[in-house]
This record gives sequence, C-alpha cells and structure tokens, in this order.
Amino acid sequence: MIELVGFDGDDTLWHSEGYYQHAGAEFERIVGAYIDVADASVRGRLHAVERRNLALFGYGAKGMALSMVEAAIELTDDAISARDIHRIVELGRAILDHPVELLDGIRAAVEDVASRHRIVLITKGDLFHQERKVEQSGLAGLFHRIEIVSEKNERSYARVLAECAVAAPAFAMVGNSLRSDIEPVIGLGGWGIHMPYHVTWEHELQHGVESGHPRVATVDGPAGIALALAQFAEAGRR
Repeated sequence: MIELVGFDGDDTLWHSEGYYQHAGAEFERIVGAYIDVADASVRGRLHAVERRNLALFGYGAKGMALSMVEAAIELTDDAISARDIHRIVELGRAILDHPVELLDGIRAAVEDVASRHRIVLITKGDLFHQERKVEQSGLAGLFHRIEIVSEKNERSYARVLAECAVAAPAFAMVGNSLRSDIEPVIGLGGWGIHMPYHVTWEHELQHGVESGHPRVATVDGPAGIALALAQFAEAGRR
C-alpha cells in the first residue's frame, strides 16, 4: 500500500529547464563575439564548469550564472568585457524572475493524488528561488510538507521518510529525472513514477536505472500518475 507520494518541482509541476536552455543559447551568442563557438564547444565547456562547481554553488540559477561568468572568462582568455559579463549576470537574473507556469493537467493530477494519499513536495535548488516558485505555483496548500534539499540522494529521501514515519516500500516519487527523482528512491526500496519532460539538463541524463525496472512506471503526462499508483498498490498486494 502506498502511504506517501512525493512530487518533484521543476519540470514535473512547473516548467523550468526551457529557461535554462534559453540562457545557455544566449551565453553562446555573447561569447561568440570573442571566439569560434562551434570550434570551442562552448556548451560542453559550460557544462563542465557547472559540474565542477556543483559542490560549492549547488543547483539553480545563481550557480549557473556564476559558472557562466567563470566559463566566459576561461573561454575568452580574460578578454570578455565588463559589459558582457553584466549581460551574463542578467541571464541569471532572468531565470530567477521567470513566471511559474504549471504543466498542463498537473494541478488536477496533484489534487486527485492528494485526495487519496499524503503528498510531499521534494525539490532541489536555491532555497529562495524554490520557495518563490512553490508560493507562486498555488499548489503549496496541497502538500503535507515541502522539502527543499541541496541534493536528491538516498540520504535525503531516507530522512524525509523517517520524519514522515513511512517505510520506503510505502513511498512513491513522481519526477522527470531518473537520476534525482527515481534512482535514489528505488535504491531505498520505494517506487518511482517517471514523467519525462521534453528537454533534460545534461547532468540529469546520467543514471543507473535499468530499463523495465519492476518498481518504476513511465507515464506520458499527469493523467497517468493515478493509474501508476494504483498499479504499484496492486503489485504490493501480491
């Protein structure tokens, strides 16, 4: 029996990655005034800097903006102007200020699940930014609790489950990232509902979830979440 259902935030409840992708494209245009963008593999170099900085800056727009500044300085051999550094900082500001747009059908799906289960929101990223998005989403009142964590790993999920007094086999997590939303949960013995988003950050593509895992269901959209939970409940009774 599923007692607790977790929902991811970014690209599960509301749109997010598209704003980061747009910032990355603008970043390429800015540094393109100094170097051959294609030859320098700018996007790959930026991702490398972001990965290098995750342990210090964490996830989110502020970390990305700092990494873009650092990458721009490295890529241009210190030639980038203060004006263009300012333009890069503004890209980060624009991400922090983007409107919160819910995925089609997600409000009804969350309300439906909340009528049958306790639900929690478990999201990672910058605290202020995530708090703002949660507030503006209009969904906060549906959740039993809201957790904004620095990293989504087995330890983070285990802590939430312990504080909610729920065993892992009675927990299911809904999210777009196999790496962050699904792999740690099934590692603990829980269930995962993978709802892919049309674009995924490169870092989140690296995971160890085997295709066809018996405790993972993939759904095409919010309407499939309730059915997946019902299937998990049935499988748990066998």
